[in-house]
Amino acid sequence: MIREKKYCFGLFAALLSCCIVTAQLPDDQAMVADTSISVPVSKFIVGEIDVSGNKKTKTNIILREIPFHTGEEYLLQDLVKKFEDARRQLMNTALFHSVIVAAKSFDGNTINITVTVRERWYLFPVPYLKPVDRNLNQWVVEQKASLSRVNYGAKILYNNTTGRNDKFRLWLIGGYTKQVSFNYDRLYIDKAMKWGMKIGFAAGKNREVNYNTVNNKQVFLKDSDRYVRSFINSYAELTYRRAIKTRHSIGVGYYAEKVLDTIIALNPSYFKSGRKSISFPELYYNMAYYDVDYIPYPTKGYAASLSISKRGFDNINNVWQFHAKGFGSWYISPKTFINVQAYGGIKLPFKQPYFNQRFLGYGDVFMQGYEYYVVDGVAGGYLKTTLGREVLNFSIRIPSRKGKEAERIPVRIFGKIYGNSGYVYNPEPGENNLSNRLLNSAGIGIDILTFYDVTFRFEYSFNQLGQNGLYLHRKTIF
Repeated sequence: MIREKKYCFGLFAALLSCCIVTAQLPDDQAMVADTSISVPVSKFIVGEIDVSGNKKTKTNIILREIPFHTGEEYLLQDLVKKFEDARRQLMNTALFHSVIVAAKSFDGNTINITVTVRERWYLFPVPYLKPVDRNLNQWVVEQKASLSRVNYGAKILYNNTTGRNDKFRLWLIGGYTKQVSFNYDRLYIDKAMKWGMKIGFAAGKNREVNYNTVNNKQVFLKDSDRYVRSFINSYAELTYRRAIKTRHSIGVGYYAEKVLDTIIALNPSYFKSGRKSISFPELYYNMAYYDVDYIPYPTKGYAASLSISKRGFDNINNVWQFHAKGFGSWYISPKTFINVQAYGGIKLPFKQPYFNQRFLGYGDVFMQGYEYYVVDGVAGGYLKTTLGREVLNFSIRIPSRKGKEAERIPVRIFGKIYGNSGYVYNPEPGENNLSNRLLNSAGIGIDILTFYDVTFRFEYSFNQLGQNGLYLHRKTIF
């Protein structure tokens, strides 16, 4: 009896002090304080899982992210690892500032567990001000920070709208683009929360349009008196998430765009066969897999995504698109890591109008060091390798009202060196010499990660054209 009590107390104290046990128990036996006594390993049963701190988030949403359930049995070392997996998965929902997963009490071989969360702020009615160019460098250097190339208006972000980790977005945009759009993500349609829905709609018009690419630069036409482009798109998709790390979605969309005759006169292949308007349905399938320590800035783990779509079903617009991304990151010392990113895509058939040729340099598909360029084409990809190290990790205390816990703004700063290689195939490159050739670049940089997953990247890059410069990238939920 004395041995049993000593054994139970040792296990309980280890679990209660933190969710990670620093000393691993041997596979074949568990040692008590008196090393001359050993007790055969037995599995432990997960008892009650108590969730606290969730004022808005539904408890079942939190339990959905936890990789163990009441009644399951684990070896001690496996259960401790599950604690850390649960904490990491809950942080990756972007619903909480902090998460603690630990033992609450110990009753024989049954361990009762507590999950304590501190929720974020979820509703952001914010003013919207954003340049329309592909990145800040292009706007500042090439467009002279012109305010005529800025979208402004209001944006409502409502995360965790009903407490079920759903998201509502509404944009009312003026300036360069007149646009109204909304989307709603993760309307669960079954009790097991495996099936969900997502819907979205956008309509807008522009006084300026990118109608061609010459010398690897976008060429624009602007008309101060008329709108030169208008568009409408909408979609509805069904999502499936059987477990925790992988999510599938299949959807249907509709897209329509119309431009002025002037655009077609300047580039008859903007749409196919000299048309000035186009409309088509789209069917698509997406898969996303995440097993990383922190999705907004992963330093350890793996991620992958796959996208297949069919846009149009006639000779006016007909394209199959395949895109795949892969990511892996590994620690090589306690604060130093190396990661590799790979991307590949193809559009079939290869002969496509300009409207369907955007490839490298658009959105998040780009190579460092080529921020001032775009590379159009129908097939290609890139490989990026980064060696990074965390150099600072601190928080800034914000004074609060008496009786309330002070808020802290976390700040993490990373130094890095990186290299990129990429290639884009274009059967009709025209006056664009970056297509159909291997592209390389390298550089050094500093990344700053702070409150609500806002990331600033300061990068000094060199490309094979003999050019170099400082580039700023920003990523934020706002």
